[in-house]
Amino acid sequence: MTVREVEHCDHRARPPAAEVYRLIAEVENWPRVFPPTIYVDQVERGTPGETGVSEERIRIWATANGTAKNWTSRRTLDPQALRITFRQEVSAPPVAAMGGTWIIEPLAADESRIRLLHDYRAIDDDPDSLKWIDEAVDRNSRSELAALKTNVELAHATEEVTFSFEDTVRINGSAKDVYDFIDEADKWEERLPHVASVRLEEISPGLQILEMDTRTKDGHTHTTKFYRVCFSHQKIAYKQVTLPALMTLHTGYWTFTENEDGVTASSQHTVVLNTENITRYLGPDAGIAEAREHVQTALSANSRATLGLAKDYAEQQQR
Repeated sequence: MTVREVEHCDHRARPPAAEVYRLIAEVENWPRVFPPTIYVDQVERGTPGETGVSEERIRIWATANGTAKNWTSRRTLDPQALRITFRQEVSAPPVAAMGGTWIIEPLAADESRIRLLHDYRAIDDDPDSLKWIDEAVDRNSRSELAALKTNVELAHATEEVTFSFEDTVRINGSAKDVYDFIDEADKWEERLPHVASVRLEEISPGLQILEMDTRTKDGHTHTTKFYRVCFSHQKIAYKQVTLPALMTLHTGYWTFTENEDGVTASSQHTVVLNTENITRYLGPDAGIAEAREHVQTALSANSRATLGLAKDYAEQQQR
């Protein structure tokens, strides 16, 4: 049995070690912090003990060497030692087993050293598979460390250009019918006026690649690509990987909550603006406020239109 042990370090992180630890510990932020991460679902969360140490179980969807995969891991969080260990419970082929540790070492009041350790082995010790894992771990580790450094150091600077919003409708129907309308994106070309064409691929159950050409108000079309993670009749989370000029990040989710009055369906967006392109696309006098309004208006218009048509569909099915 061949077990690889590798270490990646980044000596350049300037913020306090506690802030670095927080970003790694809070997995709900990973799609924004780590480029390969599509979505993280916190399956179980333990209660911290007297020392503050706690355990949790998470399911991760991420890209590796250009391929989207998912796996389940257990983590032990130690905020006092600034250390997080992880071990995959269910690994995705060709990985047979994988684990590791994040170690944050304070160097000064506003400086820290980040170490990321991995150990892993390939199914049947296949040399080609081991080489593939080597490359994926190296690429993702370097990407994660670089992104972590960037996001921590710019956390305060980007507060103004990072924002979230949500649109919600009440529907007299079933969550299943509303979910099906959003899930069946391959039918959006027929169902949604702003969609010119669509290509939907289901990589594995619940994991999709959605690529579509959408029409803007001025008649132009642009191509967008998303990874989507689908939880049947409850939620569809996504991460956009081809971004328009005014955004450096766009993630979100659709949720479907059934109650005695019908269904509450929501579309949530989280956006980071690309400040370098604001004046180029919105004019020399435009600033962050104008860019936020422009982006939110465009995304909300599409969300509300889609939710409205999903409402019509679900209520027709109900009748």
